[in-house]
Amino acid sequence: MVTASQLRAGMAVRYEGQAYKVLIADYHPGQGKMGGATHARLRNLSTGTLWEHSFRSDLKLEDLPVEKQSMEYLYNDADGCYFMNPETFEQVPIPVAIIGPQARFLKPEMLVPVEFIEGQPVSVLFPDIIEVRIADTAPPVHAQQDSTWKPSVLENGVEIMVPQFIKVGDQIRLDVENLKYIDRAKGGGK
Repeated sequence: MVTASQLRAGMAVRYEGQAYKVLIADYHPGQGKMGGATHARLRNLSTGTLWEHSFRSDLKLEDLPVEKQSMEYLYNDADGCYFMNPETFEQVPIPVAIIGPQARFLKPEMLVPVEFIEGQPVSVLFPDIIEVRIADTAPPVHAQQDSTWKPSVLENGVEIMVPQFIKVGDQIRLDVENLKYIDRAKGGGK
């Protein structure tokens, strides 16, 4: 058991019979006789819906253990993405809805940590920054004002905005969580 004031992002808890993963948790101490509260954003592990709730700081919640396993991405089909444990060769399907839009960045033989709660996969952890290649964009513009952005398509079909100087074939670094351009990768030209 854990109190609501001990909630941290990444934890899993059971509340009113439902299992949740904590995405964000902010503890606000009370003043005087007012008790503190923890404001949390939770994802329901059975439905995938998001829920924001304020818990009294002394409320007891059942803590669920989160196991991480490094798994190799194999392929995807209409049902989801398939991962394999490289040690036991056990294959696990994970629905694309659980992985989110980042599923398009999975490549065969890519090793990624997968989180399991009560034996069920609940999330795939991507690196914060990955390098990807630009497949299509307008020709580069080198002007005095280089603060404008243009649409671009990555090699996996994802559309993002990039600075004007980026050209087709450039390797860029991308913030995977927000799908935002960070900078050009070192040695990023063709």
